[in-house]
Amino acid sequence: MEHKASPLKRKIMTPGVMVMLAFMAAGAIVIIARFTQGIGYVTNLTNARPWGIWVGIDVATGVALAAGGFTTAALAHIFGKHHYEPITRSALLTALLGYTFVVIGLLIDIGRSWAIWKPLLNWNTNSVLFEVAMCVMIYLNVLYIEFIPIIAEQYKGKVKLPSFFSLLNKPLNAFLKIADAILDKTIWIFIIAGVVLSCMHQSSLGSLMLIAPTKIHPLWHTPILPLLFLISAFAVGYPMVVFETTIATSSFKLDSEMEILAPLTKITVFILGLYLSLKLGDIFVRGAYKHLADGTYQTNSFIAEMLLGVIIPWVMLLFKKVRESRQNIFIASSLIVFGVIINRINVFITAYTPPVTKSGYFPSIPEILVTAGLIATLMFIYRIAITYLPILNNSKKETL
Repeated sequence: MEHKASPLKRKIMTPGVMVMLAFMAAGAIVIIARFTQGIGYVTNLTNARPWGIWVGIDVATGVALAAGGFTTAALAHIFGKHHYEPITRSALLTALLGYTFVVIGLLIDIGRSWAIWKPLLNWNTNSVLFEVAMCVMIYLNVLYIEFIPIIAEQYKGKVKLPSFFSLLNKPLNAFLKIADAILDKTIWIFIIAGVVLSCMHQSSLGSLMLIAPTKIHPLWHTPILPLLFLISAFAVGYPMVVFETTIATSSFKLDSEMEILAPLTKITVFILGLYLSLKLGDIFVRGAYKHLADGTYQTNSFIAEMLLGVIIPWVMLLFKKVRESRQNIFIASSLIVFGVIINRINVFITAYTPPVTKSGYFPSIPEILVTAGLIATLMFIYRIAITYLPILNNSKKETL
């Protein structure tokens, strides 16, 4: 079957979109309150617990789930597996939106948002956080550059803004024409740069927690935490593509792309199996397994993370019948995505126990509304993008 990406040109305002807009409005109200009244006004954060779900979900989890962009790009364009090119655009869009909202989440979370630019001029090369900041910043720009050819394909020479904005028509058409011509010859540079930068900061997010050995539960604090973060990002990359593509194609009754998604699960079996081996080997080598029987909420959360997010989906994908079933690979992929979400929450929140206080942390309703609002906004922009840009294969109709 020929795969030709094209705009869906579907109705935007649906009941689902109305729900998204409601969450977006609620999140916007809380964000305004956060910047006018202070971060303590809308969160349950304290000096002892300076981060919560805005870091655990909006930032750490968002970065991990955006890994489908660089893993798919590497597979299709670096390793020459052009069979997978039809899904690279949707993976790129997901990564682009994911990283954009990671930065927005950081702006909301950090105390002095207006100073977020300072790492550009004040280099601290001994800081892991500096490396993460620079890589994310550069990679986000790389993602936007990689996305330009998609915009140019649809609008090059066709930009016709109305009214006063018509003054921009000629410059924008010229920009798209020149940028498309340049990127046609140089896009491989940005693809390679994106893969390298992603690998660097995916692992460095794990390095952030290495400096707190007395505050992180032994089940998660390990010298190989950066490696585990990197491997888990690789492991969730393709399942996230399966998850996103299946929801999109099912919602819009498009071609299921099973001839592309099914082979991806074979790669996932290997990477997830490697992650499982490293994870189990690590807790046994360090003797951390003795904590598995203490019955605490941290131990229970670790068991849920491993059982539901790693072991069960890995066993499922070992079977060919599962890998050939659209419904089953969606379930397995959803479990893997869930497992990585729980892992990042566990590492940054559940495992964290500051020595100066025994009080726990649970996100406030405003905190949850901000996270829900950001996710809803991401989904809404994704909907706009696939409606007006050639992202998905708009052909055969199928349902899940």
